[in-house]
Amino acid sequence: MCLSRSGVNRLTISKPLGKSPTALLEKIRESLDKLNEKMEVFIELQKQRRNQDLIVQDLPEALDVMTLLSLPDHLRKTAVSICKLGRATAQEVAEQTKRARAVESGYLNQLVLMSYLKKERKGRKAYFFVEK
Repeated sequence: MCLSRSGVNRLTISKPLGKSPTALLEKIRESLDKLNEKMEVFIELQKQRRNQDLIVQDLPEALDVMTLLSLPDHLRKTAVSICKLGRATAQEVAEQTKRARAVESGYLNQLVLMSYLKKERKGRKAYFFVEK
């Protein structure tokens, strides 16, 4: 695919795309969806800042803005939920993210293995948190 700019707001195609326009539009939509999810992280951080007088520099070092953006989308959603909740079980995170508890448990344990979160057991429950 080779697109070039001609004029102010016009794109022209200098070579045949090789894909149908529908496939190209779908690829563009997917890219826009990914950008939208990343913007949601920024918006969420700004809401926390306003609601709790949270300054981005006060986020735990393990989960600063750049770290959150470097995480895959599925882990980022889980990490942002833990930042909101502070200390939570997989069930509590699952309720917030609207995903299955088992899925969240797996994601939380991945974040523990990556040293972004800490895990503490109390009886049968496992609590996950960011160590400040």
